[in-house]
Amino acid sequence: MRALTHRAVTVDDARERVEAAILEVGLGGRLDAVNVIDPDCAVLTSVGVDHVDYLGPTRESIGREKAGIFRPRRPAVVADPEPPRTVLEAKAKLLLLGRDFGYAAEGPQWAYWGPGGRKGGLAHPALRGAIQLRNAAAALCALDTLFERLPIAMQDVRRGLAEVTLPGRFQVLPGRPQIILDVAHNVQAAKVLAENLAASGFARETVAVCGMLRDKDIAGVLEALAPRVDRWHFASLGGSRGAASSELAAALRGEAPRHEHASVADALAAARSGAREDDKIVVFGSFLTVGEATTWLNNKTSTR
Repeated sequence: MRALTHRAVTVDDARERVEAAILEVGLGGRLDAVNVIDPDCAVLTSVGVDHVDYLGPTRESIGREKAGIFRPRRPAVVADPEPPRTVLEAKAKLLLLGRDFGYAAEGPQWAYWGPGGRKGGLAHPALRGAIQLRNAAAALCALDTLFERLPIAMQDVRRGLAEVTLPGRFQVLPGRPQIILDVAHNVQAAKVLAENLAASGFARETVAVCGMLRDKDIAGVLEALAPRVDRWHFASLGGSRGAASSELAAALRGEAPRHEHASVADALAAARSGAREDDKIVVFGSFLTVGEATTWLNNKTSTR
């Protein structure tokens, strides 16, 4: 079986008789390009406030746009623990977290229950963070709804949980000081990042490298992470949407030390030069920020 993600199905895919195509919605849902495909199952992991210029300013308006990928009488897995009314009123076969499927931690393992029954003794996903159990449960629920057409053996499920990777989502790089890459760019994602940092073990100091787009809730994101950060290195992002480092520094409340830099590369270089081995450096705020940091780190490695 071949899985497709981050792009639309092509003619070549049809010729190759792809068994399963996994399409990620880029923005919203109702008007996103992937919505030209009629899905056998749709999955909605969460509804956060973001892209308000396109999707509306509230969770209700954003929920309506996201539910646009649902189809009447077809399964729609909803993993948001408090879905907006606009999602609950969608004309689809809704499977809700806590009602139709769920999960429970069981020491070093966890258990899932859903339309296909209960599956216990599961290893935690290779992805870091407690929220990954919720995401994994949603994925297993989707597989349950598709089992007659796409039967997946439990050995393959267990292998998938053990080998899954997702760059840029609390991605912990090897070496010291520890560097964590996370594309968190809205308040909801920033809160999850803060929780993951709190659970990630000791650090003498946590140093942030942050670059954001001007149309995001900059103050809200910084407020969510401020209790977990000891020093800040702000980076300017290019383009018409990129926020200047001075704008980010001005939006941060409190007296934590802050430094302004012309680029992500400059900010990360400064953070690394001032960090000790037992510090953590967390790079976040945008896909652009993590992308530029990754490029800089790869160049540093290749020139050694």
